[in-house]
Amino acid sequence: MAVDLSPFEQGFFGRLRQAAGRDWLDYVGHDFVQRLADGSLPEASFRHYLVQDYLFLIQFARAWALAGYKAATLEELRAAGAAMSGIVDVEMGLHVRYCAAWGLDEAAMAGTPEASATLAYTRFVLERGMAGDLLDLQVALAPCIVGYAEIARCLQGSPGRRRAGNRYDDWIEMYAGAEYQEVAGNAIAALEQSAQRRGGDARFADLARTFAVATRLEARFWQMGLDLSE
Repeated sequence: MAVDLSPFEQGFFGRLRQAAGRDWLDYVGHDFVQRLADGSLPEASFRHYLVQDYLFLIQFARAWALAGYKAATLEELRAAGAAMSGIVDVEMGLHVRYCAAWGLDEAAMAGTPEASATLAYTRFVLERGMAGDLLDLQVALAPCIVGYAEIARCLQGSPGRRRAGNRYDDWIEMYAGAEYQEVAGNAIAALEQSAQRRGGDARFADLARTFAVATRLEARFWQMGLDLSE
């Protein structure tokens, strides 16, 4: 079954994605996510990923708070505030409940040190936002927000996907579902508007480098899960 990737291939995001080349393909096609699809990922690797993703979400909420500070319009401020609230008030709770089904306690997760891969990507995002403007921050965030939507859509239609008896299949459905796909679509639209407002075309080379680095750091986050590395 052919997968429709057109939402990710158009506009400013599509150009960033294309410029990332092999880095993007290595990220969205990483062995970690392929093994989610066929059910062969070791459960210890998935639990390790879930704990680090909990810590990751906390830092991403901080990034959206920074986006609010960097906003130049009320529309941008509202969007940043909604994104931060979505993480803190909704997504964190959903994640904690999901983790509980895997035997993971929130207090224990909160007390776990951040892995080097978690530190690397989240602090890179925050640094880009601090040093640059809202567009720099949005570009650094995009591989995570939009990448998960593309990954799940590809896995949903993958011939290697195993549904029966695969404990990871609900993860695929969660990110392939209409609610998260809309989140990704809104992020792409906000990025497009910001690029138009902030001279994205003239800055494309620098922004493409930021996007490529963020993409490689996301791939390392998957690898961290496989390696159980700290």
